[in-house]
Amino acid sequence: MSFDVVISGGRVLDGTGAPPYRADVAIAGDRVAAVGRLDGATAGSVIDATGRFVAPGFVDCHAHGDAVVFDPGVQLAALRQGVTTFVLGQDGLSFAPGSAATVAYASRYFAAVNGEPGSAFGPGPLSVAELLGAYDRAVALNTAYLLPHGTIRYDVMGPSAEPASPGDLAAMLRHVERGLSEGAAGLSSGLEYLPGGYASAEELAALCAPLGGLPYVTHMRAYGERAGVGMAEVVDIAGRSGAAVHVSHLHGPADVLLPLVDEALGKGVDLTFDTYPYLRGNTILAMIVLPPSVPGAEPARALEMIGSDALDDWWPTLATTWPRLTVSHAPGLEWAEGLTIVAAAGRAGVEPAEFCRRLLTETNLEAGVVSARPDEGPPGEESVRRVLRHPSQTGGSDAIYVGGHPHPRGFGAFARFLGRHVRELGDWTWEQAATHLSSHPARRFGLTDRGLLRRGFAADVVVFDPAVVGDLATYQEPRRLAEGVDDVLVSGVRVLAGGELTGATPGRALRP
Repeated sequence: MSFDVVISGGRVLDGTGAPPYRADVAIAGDRVAAVGRLDGATAGSVIDATGRFVAPGFVDCHAHGDAVVFDPGVQLAALRQGVTTFVLGQDGLSFAPGSAATVAYASRYFAAVNGEPGSAFGPGPLSVAELLGAYDRAVALNTAYLLPHGTIRYDVMGPSAEPASPGDLAAMLRHVERGLSEGAAGLSSGLEYLPGGYASAEELAALCAPLGGLPYVTHMRAYGERAGVGMAEVVDIAGRSGAAVHVSHLHGPADVLLPLVDEALGKGVDLTFDTYPYLRGNTILAMIVLPPSVPGAEPARALEMIGSDALDDWWPTLATTWPRLTVSHAPGLEWAEGLTIVAAAGRAGVEPAEFCRRLLTETNLEAGVVSARPDEGPPGEESVRRVLRHPSQTGGSDAIYVGGHPHPRGFGAFARFLGRHVRELGDWTWEQAATHLSSHPARRFGLTDRGLLRRGFAADVVVFDPAVVGDLATYQEPRRLAEGVDDVLVSGVRVLAGGELTGATPGRALRP
């Protein structure tokens, strides 16, 4: 027997939920050719996995790598955690499909999240096929793409807050149908962002009609203590459309969240969700601090209101918010990155509200922040543990790589799942981890040849040391790479060897 690659001597976590077992994994071309005792087999390359686990590559169900995945530093950060696939197009906002004006809007509004598209895609117009074509074999890991509802709505209706007319719905539906035909893996919405937040459940359900088993993926309208509001809408949309649904970065008290999840499942909703193992979030400053009266989808009008006295009565209501916000991205004010709003305001010699206003205006609304949640602390961590143990959970980092001081989750979430929540706390077994992080998300997004180490499946493989794997990134040093994952293959090609990039770019743009 002769193969291209043999990974020998490791214990296999095949993704089925079976306990680890001693086996070799053989790869021919881009496929798994055999799993078992392969004594006497020869190969062009042999990876000694003695003392390590061999698992299917992990699928990050919620990553904001839309523009920055081309950066080798971002690829290294993901691969060092065993992540071989990013699901992009999250929160209803990305670069396709749309006209040049739509691409420009999505780029500007979400610059602190997705990054600038730069030369990778051009100024638009941009189709899903063109976007996926730009990813294919251009990066070291795979990419899947969700149709972003907010981008589609802007392309049809601009920044309008009005309900969609029948004609608007028909135009949006054409975008959805074409995007799915070109390889999109579902439809996403961001109902705390604009213009997606203007949509009704009726509009969203209508756009779910063509999904055909692929998921409606939603950043809900409310989380935390108010998650019941968001989840009620999710159930409504599922009931109207029959769509499978996937809730993004579900967070809040477990006593609130888990009954909502189980209630939806009890009603027959095909529901999954992703979570990340941290108690702080990371998003655009404008989403957190601006009231609904400010039209964030119209930057010029929003900046005019921020610069006037129109919000003088609003800013004082945020007194308890300022200490919870740390500047992650502030182009032109980089000295503030890594400081809380309170500390940065003190350094600038102004009140926090005034510094926030300056941050918004001088960055043209591009500023990003890491935000501590009110439930941070031991009760919050216990909620995280309980939520991730739910069988409907999948792994998602919500990674944002933009800015000088991003959230550490992009550099550590998956390693933290393994090191802290498996090895240290026992929230999952190793075989459960492979299910939550590999096979379960692959099924959810229609990636039917990924997520398992089985003959004929795509050879996305991670080799990691269970005694070492863990996160090193912290809120103070958010860009520290994880440890314990030294060898990774994507489509049968070694992209990480000895913990370093090989320079190979076999990542595929995955189409369900």
